[in-house]
Amino acid sequence: MLRRWGLVATLAPIGAASLIYVVIVRGFVESAADHGLGWPLLGILPTFVFGVWLLTVSPSRSAVFIAVAATAMAAGSAYETFVQRNTGLIQEPWFPAFNMVGLTADAVATAAFLTMFATYPTGTAERRWQRIAVPFLWVPVLVGPLTLATTPHVVMQEYIGINGEGIPNQFAVPWLEWAAVPVYYLVYQPWPAVLLGLGVLYSRALFGNTAVRSRMRVMTWVVSAALASFVVWTVAPPNWPTAVAVFASLIAVPLAAVHGIFRYGAFDIAPDDRGRTVARSSDLLITVLYAIGTATPAVLLASNLTATGAVLLTTVLAVCLLPLRGRLQRWIHRSVFGDRDQQLALLSRLGTQLELAGDPRELLTRLAVAVRDGLDASWVRIFVSGPGGTLAGSPMGAAGQAAGAPVESCVLVQADEALGRIEVGPRRRGEYSDAERALLRTVAGQAAASVANVRLSAQLADQLSDLTESRERLVAAQDDERRRLERDLHDGIQQNVVAQIAGLRLARNRLQRGELTADELAGLQDQARETLTDLRELAHGIHPPVLSDNGLVAAIESGVAKFPIPLTVDADDGVRTERFPEDVETTAYYVVREALANTAKHANATLASVGLVRSNGHLQIAIRDDGCGIGSLVPAARGGLANIRDRVAALRGSVDVSANEPSGTTVLVELPVEGQGERDG
Repeated sequence: MLRRWGLVATLAPIGAASLIYVVIVRGFVESAADHGLGWPLLGILPTFVFGVWLLTVSPSRSAVFIAVAATAMAAGSAYETFVQRNTGLIQEPWFPAFNMVGLTADAVATAAFLTMFATYPTGTAERRWQRIAVPFLWVPVLVGPLTLATTPHVVMQEYIGINGEGIPNQFAVPWLEWAAVPVYYLVYQPWPAVLLGLGVLYSRALFGNTAVRSRMRVMTWVVSAALASFVVWTVAPPNWPTAVAVFASLIAVPLAAVHGIFRYGAFDIAPDDRGRTVARSSDLLITVLYAIGTATPAVLLASNLTATGAVLLTTVLAVCLLPLRGRLQRWIHRSVFGDRDQQLALLSRLGTQLELAGDPRELLTRLAVAVRDGLDASWVRIFVSGPGGTLAGSPMGAAGQAAGAPVESCVLVQADEALGRIEVGPRRRGEYSDAERALLRTVAGQAAASVANVRLSAQLADQLSDLTESRERLVAAQDDERRRLERDLHDGIQQNVVAQIAGLRLARNRLQRGELTADELAGLQDQARETLTDLRELAHGIHPPVLSDNGLVAAIESGVAKFPIPLTVDADDGVRTERFPEDVETTAYYVVREALANTAKHANATLASVGLVRSNGHLQIAIRDDGCGIGSLVPAARGGLANIRDRVAALRGSVDVSANEPSGTTVLVELPVEGQGERDG
């Protein structure tokens, strides 16, 4: 970053000062009909402004090459102007050394442009021989010191209009004069470097991989047009069509660079910055061209116009060109950011359609239709993720017939949570621009809240359904338990009590007749004890006394002896001595009984175990067996596992059923115990 701004601080003042000097001297101080301002204003200024500006936003070497080339062109034009207006300098003994400024400026401009073209758009060639060839493109930069040391006369550029053969070079080294001819043809004449640079350029453009050829296509055409126009300009007599072609080709270089930024991320411009960079660079170039187009005619005709006429001409051109400037800017912004009116219409329709939607699926379908119409997509589908973050198997909203993989997609995010994804099919006409991708992200951001409500509504509906089913199962279980108690009381204890009443009536009659014996009373007493035992067993089935008296672990262990397969109960001393809330202990006890009953009935197990652990505010209960596996324990609408889930859900706990290795099943239950009032044992 510091190096870039250091280059800007160096190149910008040099180039700006050079151009200002040329315009002032040629256009005002020595104004003439043939002042030659077309080259600095039309050929150099647009590229210089774009190059220096690009250097402020791009870290690539290609940006440096453009800025250096344009600055060198400006410095060379200033040197030409200075020498032509001060011809007496050529008699000075130090002039041969001073002449190196012009030679070096032209050589640097040539080398920098060649390197930029040859390595466009990244600043680095792909193949090894190309990377080796690129440094040799800078050989012409040595023209100044080499000609100064080898040539006995001053070597000057032909376009300056001064023949340097009559100007002695006192800095020449006599024993190096033999190298003057090779230096002239290999260094002063830049054609070897030009041919080498074009060889690298065209080898990449014609024989590179598909991505390289695609990125270089536009710039290669611009370079070819510029090369052809310069050749014609060099060999043909001066004429205005050739000059226009040269200036147009130079102006096309920054335009091709803007195209490369927009389409391929040239100059290492990040994808998120491309649209903004293209818009700013385009606005800058249009402003420069507008200023040039407004001021150039008055400057070119300065010798034939009065001051008032020049002002009037400039004013008329400024007014006439202003609509064209506005249209160009609107066209570029529409190409980069899309049709703002269409985007605003999409957002407006989206808000209206989301407000009108009542059903969740209808809302998502309306959203899909709005996105499809706004982006001109062939199809759109919207997936909503579940509580675990996984996407649903089928879209909850769709517009159009989906075919193939999506071209674009955008995740729906709210508060760092992924709610779903919008997938977009191919565009009906053309490809999606960065502006349309940004619009998709905007729509996704606005719709995220609505999708969150849809998902929440769906979750609440599922929870309500589960709650309703759970309540129905609890009611059904309570009814079943009530009927069982009624049946046990009717078939067992009630019959015993009826028999005891009948026996007492008989005993009273026999007592009145004096026939009652002690054995008969003893029999009635035994029947009363049996009834009391039956009542205790019935009450034990409802709530075992050992659970209330000694706690959860003791209650579970009391049934170990009655379990039909070997059973172990694992619990540390803390869990054994701790008394949990009554509802927790009751739920845990019956959960263990229900799970073990399932094991005994369905698992065909040979071993079983119950583990109890208190961890992180939860009582964890693990019931394991080595039976036939989880297949026999698939949750059903009613049954053991459904009863377990209902009981645990009533305390806001969780149930997880998983398979053991190599066989068997684990039922893991977690019941919250912190925050509940625990009673003392």
